[in-house]
Amino acid sequence: MNLYYDLVREPIITEQSSRLIEEFNRYTFKVSKDANKVEIKKAIEAIFNVKVVKVNTLNVKPKFKRVGQHEGYTAAYKKAIVQLEEGQKIDAFNI
Repeated sequence: MNLYYDLVREPIITEQSSRLIEEFNRYTFKVSKDANKVEIKKAIEAIFNVKVVKVNTLNVKPKFKRVGQHEGYTAAYKKAIVQLEEGQKIDAFNI
C-alpha cells in the first residue's frame, strides 16, 4: 500500500483540471518520474477505490522564473491524467 502512495504524489488543482473533471471525469495528479501507466492505474484504483478507464501521462519541463533579482527554474515533474468510469468520482478534489 505504501508503494502506491510513493507513486501518486499529489493532486493538481487548477482551472484547467477542474474543467476536465466537470466535462470528462478526468483527474490530474503529480506522479513519480519512473511510474508507468499500469502502475498509476493500480495505485489510483487502490487508493481511491474507483475504476480507472484510461491513463495519459506527460513530462512537465522546468520553466524559467524570475522574482526580483533572483532567477532559476521550477522543478520538472511527471503528470498523469486519469479518466474514471462513468458515474464515479474522487471526493478529494471537491473544494
